[in-house]
Amino acid sequence: MWLLAFFSIVLFSNQIAAQQWKGKWIGLASQDTNLTNIWAGFRKDFNIDRLPKQAIAKIAVDSKYWLYVNDKLVVFEGGLKRGPNPSDTYYDEVDISKHLKKGSNTIAIKVWYFGKHGFSHHSSGKLGLLFDLQSEKFELYSDNSWLVKRLVEYQSAPGKEPNFRLPESNILYDARLGNQGWYSSEGKLTSFEPAIEHGAFGSAPWNKLVKRPIPLWKDFGLKAFRSQDIVRKGDTIICKLPYNMQFTPYFDIEANAGDSIHIVTDNYLYYNGSAENLRAAYIAKNGRQQYESLGWINGHMLYVIVPEHVKINQLMFRETGYDTEFTGFFECSDPFFNTLWQKAARTLYITMRDTYMDCPDRERAQWTGDVVLEAQEAFYTLDPSSHALARKWLYELIGWQKADGVLFSPVPAGNWDKELPDQALASIGYYGIWMYYMHTGDKQVLQDLYPAIQKYISLWEKDKEGLVLLREGGWQWGDWGEHKDMLLLYNLWYYLALKGSYLMADEMGYKEDMHRIGAEMKQFKQTFNQRFWNGTAYRNPSYSGKTDDRVHALAVLADIADKNKYDLILDVFSKQEHASPYMEKYVFEAMYKMRQPGLANARHKKRFAEMVNNPNFTTLFEGWGIGKDGYGGGTINHAWSGGGLTIMSSEVCGIKPLEPGYKTFSVTPQLGDLSFAKAKVSSIKGEIESAITQSANQMTVTFNVPKGTTAVFELPLKEYTSILINGVPVDDAIQKGKIAVRNSDGQWILPEGKWEIKISI
Repeated sequence: MWLLAFFSIVLFSNQIAAQQWKGKWIGLASQDTNLTNIWAGFRKDFNIDRLPKQAIAKIAVDSKYWLYVNDKLVVFEGGLKRGPNPSDTYYDEVDISKHLKKGSNTIAIKVWYFGKHGFSHHSSGKLGLLFDLQSEKFELYSDNSWLVKRLVEYQSAPGKEPNFRLPESNILYDARLGNQGWYSSEGKLTSFEPAIEHGAFGSAPWNKLVKRPIPLWKDFGLKAFRSQDIVRKGDTIICKLPYNMQFTPYFDIEANAGDSIHIVTDNYLYYNGSAENLRAAYIAKNGRQQYESLGWINGHMLYVIVPEHVKINQLMFRETGYDTEFTGFFECSDPFFNTLWQKAARTLYITMRDTYMDCPDRERAQWTGDVVLEAQEAFYTLDPSSHALARKWLYELIGWQKADGVLFSPVPAGNWDKELPDQALASIGYYGIWMYYMHTGDKQVLQDLYPAIQKYISLWEKDKEGLVLLREGGWQWGDWGEHKDMLLLYNLWYYLALKGSYLMADEMGYKEDMHRIGAEMKQFKQTFNQRFWNGTAYRNPSYSGKTDDRVHALAVLADIADKNKYDLILDVFSKQEHASPYMEKYVFEAMYKMRQPGLANARHKKRFAEMVNNPNFTTLFEGWGIGKDGYGGGTINHAWSGGGLTIMSSEVCGIKPLEPGYKTFSVTPQLGDLSFAKAKVSSIKGEIESAITQSANQMTVTFNVPKGTTAVFELPLKEYTSILINGVPVDDAIQKGKIAVRNSDGQWILPEGKWEIKISI
C-alpha cells in the first residue's frame, strides 16, 4: 500500500489543471504490453481560420516525446519520467501559437515508450499520448480522429541490454524501414491508422496529471566537431567533446544499404561504473543520409564505429540539459580550488535532468542523500531557475512515502523500494528541506511536507534515555568505505533531522511542536555526550573499528560537540581519513566551522588531489579512484564529490543566508592560507559578489548588498590596528548610523549598497 492522496491531491493540487480536459488518451491499435522500447508517430492535420495569440498545448505521455508543428521541431525530448508518486503522471505545457498559420496545419508527435521500470522511472505499462489545446480561437485535442503508426524503424540494438537500473533501451534505427518525412505536411500518410482511445483525463494507468514543475530542456543546438578533435583509426572514429555532457550524436554519411554503425562513448567503454550502460546503433539505407540518435548519452569522447568504406560528411552533437545558467562564480589564489570548483560545477550540471541523479550513465537515479549535496551546490553555481529541481525532489520524496511512513530512495522508481535511513534523515532535516528553505524562502514546501516528515521521524525507535536505535531499514549504508560507526552516524543524522523540524515548527508557528522537539534535542545532546564521548573521541563502546571521522564532522555541525572538544576532534581529522567523497564535504565544513580553514584546505587538497589534478576528466569521480579503485562501481561523474564547491563559496567567501530567501545573509570570509578569493552567488534577491584580499599587514573585503536585503559582516581577524568602512573609521560609521553593531564579537549589520572594509593588521 502507498501513501498517494496527500501528495497528488493536496500538495500539487494547485498544479493540476482546473480547466476541464477534453483530450483523450490515445495509442496504437494493438500493443503487446510486454514489449519495451516502442516508438510511435501520432499526427493530426487541421485548419485554422483565426490565429490565437496564445495556444498552450497540454501534453502527457509515457515516456518521452518530440513535438513537430508544421514541419518544425518545437520540443526536443518532452515529458518527464514517471512519476510524482507511484500512480500519477507529469504533463507539459507548450505554447505553440508562433508556429501555427492560417489555413492547413500539421501537428506530429513522436513518442518513445520505455516499457520497463528503472531507478528513475515507474512505467505505466502502456504507451499513451494525451494532447489538449483549448484557446480562445480554436481547440485541438487527441481522440480517434488522430492518426498513428508504429515506427518500426526504431528497435532495440542487439547484444547486452542496459543494466536493470536504467529504464531506457539501446536504440537501433534501421533507415531501410524509416520514412523520415512522416511528420511533414508533405509527407505520405503510409501505414497510418486511426488512434485507439484509452480513456479520458484521469484514466488508468496514467491517472492524475501533474504539471511539469521544471522547465523544458535547454537545447544548445547541433554543433560540429572540430577537425582537430576527430581521429579515425580504421573502422573507428573518435570525437572529442568539449567536456562531459548530456548529448545526442548526429552524422551525415554516404553508405550502402545494410551497413551497420555503432555509437558509444568512453563512459560506455571504459568508465561505466561496472555496469552495462547505454549505446546506440544504426543500419544504413543506400546513399547519402543523416541521422540523430535521440536517446541522450554522455561522456568526454564519442566513438562511431563504421565500415571503412563509409564516407563521413559531417559529425555533430547536440547538448541538452536543465534550462539554467552558470551565474555563480568562484576564484582564488590557489589553482587547485579553482579547478575543484569548475569540475564540481560541470559534474553538478551533468547530474541534472528529469531529477537530480547520482550519475548520468550507470543509474540516473535520485539517491536522496546525493541530492542534499547537489541542491546546495546549485544554490552557489546556478541561477534561481535551478531551484525547481530541488523542489521537485522534495515533493517526490514525500509523494512516494509508504502508508506506514517509510521514506525510500531513489524515486521515482519501479523496481526499488528500500529505505536508506541516513539519507532519508539528511533529506528531511537541516541539510535537506531546511537548507532549501533558507536559500529559496519557499514556505509552502514546509507547510506541505512537514506532516509527512513528522510521520517518518516517529518511526525511529529510541532507548530509555532518548537515543535512537540502529534502524534496519532496507540498506544500512551510512557511506561508502570502511570504519563506519553506524549507531553514532544514525543518531547524529536523526539529531540534524530534529534540528530541521525544530526550525520548521518555529517558522510556521507550531509552538507546541517546537517546545517538544527542543526539549528532546536538549536531552539528546546531553545523553549522546555522556554515552559516546570517551575523553578523546566519539565512539560507540561496542564499535571495534577505527575512529570514524564522519561522526566527528556531524557532531561539530550539529552542535553536539562543544568548542572545548575541538582540539581533540581536530586530532581525529589529522589521523583518520575514512569518509568517501560524499561525506568528506561534511568534514570540510566542520573544520571551517571550527575556524581552521588552513587545515581544512590542506586535508581537502590531499584527499581530492587525484581527481582534481587529473587532466583527462572535466568531472569528479564517485570514489577516490576510477573503476575498481572507486566505490560503487567507480563512475567518473558523481556530483556528491563536489561538496567543496559549496564550502568555497559559503565558507571561504562566507556568503550564506541567515534568514529565509536571503533577506539577511552573512559575509564571513575565512581565507586561511589563500591570498585572495572572490565569489558571486545568484540569490533570489539578486546577485551577491564578494572579493577578499589579504597580505601580511592588511585585509580588504568588498561586497554588495542587494536591494531589500541586509548583510551581517563578521570580522575575520581577532587582532587588528584599524578598520575603515567605505573609507570611514568603523566607530565613525557606527556613530553616523551607516552600519549597526550586531554584537560585541565583531559583527556589523550593513544595509543595501556597496561596501569596502579595510582591516589593517
